[in-house]
Amino acid sequence: MMMRPDAPHVVLASGSASRRAVLQAAGVAFEIATPQVDEAAIKDACRAEDVPVADTALILADAKASRIARTRPDDLVIAADQMLVCDGAWYDKPADMEAARVQLQALRGRKHELVSGMVAWRGGHRVWQDVTVSPMEMRDFSDEFLDAYLALEGPTLLGSVGAYRLEGPGVQLFARVGGEHSAILGLPLMPLLRFLRQHHVLLD
Repeated sequence: MMMRPDAPHVVLASGSASRRAVLQAAGVAFEIATPQVDEAAIKDACRAEDVPVADTALILADAKASRIARTRPDDLVIAADQMLVCDGAWYDKPADMEAARVQLQALRGRKHELVSGMVAWRGGHRVWQDVTVSPMEMRDFSDEFLDAYLALEGPTLLGSVGAYRLEGPGVQLFARVGGEHSAILGLPLMPLLRFLRQHHVLLD
């Protein structure tokens, strides 16, 4: 492990398997705690108040981290959230396979951005935050390809805000992807690892 011997206990406030895999692969020791947060209500309120997408991602991440941190003040609690925006429109995780089809048809042949907000809490207050934007461009794939992709991935893609998993066959949807791979998966590692070194969690 690359952890300092006196490192605070790290908690990832997330139920996301991809975020868990990203952080585990980086050699960070952590525990999982899944917060109960009404993300839809937060997004609706932010939309109604014209809150920018980056701020909304941070608000969502902060809600998750603060919920877990209330009962674990000595731990370093990390949370993240990801928003997808295309021409000013926000996209959420599709409710079912038909919604996934409609969403992918809307994104086909167009550029969009994945906006990832990360927050860390310790000692009863927020100690860090970061926003990372990943530019994405889907290719103009055929309906035949879309049918095959949906059949192959099935309900697993419903857990993704973009109805795709870049770590799987979803990579074939794209003409170009920008930024750090881990950011696209929902947990930008470079800024997070930098913070963990500065906060005496990882060896410098």
